[in-house]
This record gives sequence, structure tokens and C-alpha cells, in this order.
Amino acid sequence: MATKTFEVPNIGCGGCVRTIENELKTLEGVQSVSGSLATKEITVTFEAPVTWEAIVAKLIEIDYPPKNN
Repeated sequence: MATKTFEVPNIGCGGCVRTIENELKTLEGVQSVSGSLATKEITVTFEAPVTWEAIVAKLIEIDYPPKNN
């Protein structure tokens, strides 16, 4: 299992954080997702079959790409 914390510059409100949390939770293998509006950071814990690349692809798809992915 891996945990990664990353910045998402497009986060502008609590709704943005909830959207990211809800979308990432749909990926098989994502164990938990939590976000902070104040820091614009998301922490995701995941394991196979999902990969970091798949998480990044989902974030790009929903217009919340991670900074320096």
C-alpha cells in the first residue's frame, strides 16, 4: 500500500475537494482520500490494481491535475 500527498493548484473551494475525493474513491484500489482547501493538498492511500499513473489520469480527466505529477 502507498500513500501520496500532492498539491492541486486548481482547488478553489470545498466543492473542489469533495469532487476530487469522490472521483478518486471510484478507482478500484483507492483506500482513502482526504483533501485540504487551506493547503490545496490531497492525500491518497492506494494499492493494486490502481497505479499512481491511473490516479493522475483521473485527476487530469476531471480538470484537477496535480502539481509536478
